[in-house]
Amino acid sequence: MLKTFKIAFFGTTDFAVETLDLIKDHYNVGAVVTSLDKPAGRGLKIRESAVKIYAKKNQLKTIQPVNLKSISFKEELMELNCDLYVVVAFRMLPKSIWSIPKLGTINLHASLLPNYRGAAPINWAIINGETKTGVSTFFINENIDTGDIIDQSEVEIDKNENAGSLYNKLKKIGATLVVNTIGVIISNDIILKPQIELSEPSSANKLTKENCTINWTSNSINIYNKIRGLSPYPGATSTLNHFDQNLKVIFYSSSIEIESHDLKFGEIIIEKKQIKVATKDGFIIPLELKIQGKKRMKISDLINGFKFDVNSRFIS
Repeated sequence: MLKTFKIAFFGTTDFAVETLDLIKDHYNVGAVVTSLDKPAGRGLKIRESAVKIYAKKNQLKTIQPVNLKSISFKEELMELNCDLYVVVAFRMLPKSIWSIPKLGTINLHASLLPNYRGAAPINWAIINGETKTGVSTFFINENIDTGDIIDQSEVEIDKNENAGSLYNKLKKIGATLVVNTIGVIISNDIILKPQIELSEPSSANKLTKENCTINWTSNSINIYNKIRGLSPYPGATSTLNHFDQNLKVIFYSSSIEIESHDLKFGEIIIEKKQIKVATKDGFIIPLELKIQGKKRMKISDLINGFKFDVNSRFIS
């Protein structure tokens, strides 16, 4: 342990907490920088970030800047005289901040860079049907996720894995990678690898209403991957045309069946306490979903209390 080595940690989510917890056991955490408290949920109650909750519990100094470019924030960090900054699941830092520490600022990203730069690498790796992914540590520079790579750790993606389970796997592997990375920085045993600019890199764009919507004209495996890549959050969505209503539906899990048919895309077959939704080359068989106005439930439970009309179909 090098408790004399001081680190400022920047993070927000529980993904970052995993890393902070491991760093705290090895090094001196001079401060934890996290997001402002925000109203959330139906009651819009003020909610603290997972990182702030952890920092308070462990009596770590917490900083919640309103403006990352403010002079007062920069001065507060400089007074701490930290050796290194570590960033996990936080906003893009301005150069005036990441250039402060003498040993630089490192970031943990949940992909094998240069692929899947951006906000949602875990989701897009599954949506695109990747069989492997990983985590990368790199030195921050002026652009997003483009700095020189320090180290990487690779994992396989199981064909039935969803974004939630992969997230939990990567946050543990990522925490270990960050601590190992700090070790090689301290020992000055770094072999940096500049990121190679790929001709067609896979991107991890922010998830939106549009790119989370199921396209039933696609093939079954693509839709299956989208459902698991967006589960449990934010969920793959579709619209159910049911009698004279259009109901929002969130799909959480499914299976697929490859089969020729003459049905229109999105048409529904109900059989043996399951429903099958027609795709380009077969069917998606929902296992768990949430229909507007109802709670999330298994399809067998839904069918017991929700009567699909013979003309009900998914239209988007």
